[in-house]
Amino acid sequence: MILGQKQLDEIHDALTKNLIGSGVQSVMLIDTAGNVIASIFNGNETIDLYSLAALAAANFGAMSCMAKIVGEDEFSLLFHKGEKENLYFCKVNEELLLVNIFDNQISLGFLRLKMAKVVEELLAVVAE
Repeated sequence: MILGQKQLDEIHDALTKNLIGSGVQSVMLIDTAGNVIASIFNGNETIDLYSLAALAAANFGAMSCMAKIVGEDEFSLLFHKGEKENLYFCKVNEELLLVNIFDNQISLGFLRLKMAKVVEELLAVVAE
């Protein structure tokens, strides 16, 4: 997949407006190999972006294999709840994953609604 600067700007705008603007601490768009395509932080994060991207892609790959074992085609989203921080990632298409870090101030239901909107926008951008 090759993305131009215009597409990258549109991706950045969609992630900033819909997720960071809604209280998500950080969001990354990665490919299924763990390469970072876009990342946006609310200014408070000091995470190892590249390690998290690689581990998120591996986690999603493992869950895809588990889905097949239990008779599902795939699990399209993953949620990990921590004491203070949570991870939510979902599949955008066959090549892209969206990874969010958020705290307990945001409800999972609210985030899922925002993510559905973002995924639609991202699909339109990568289809250009």
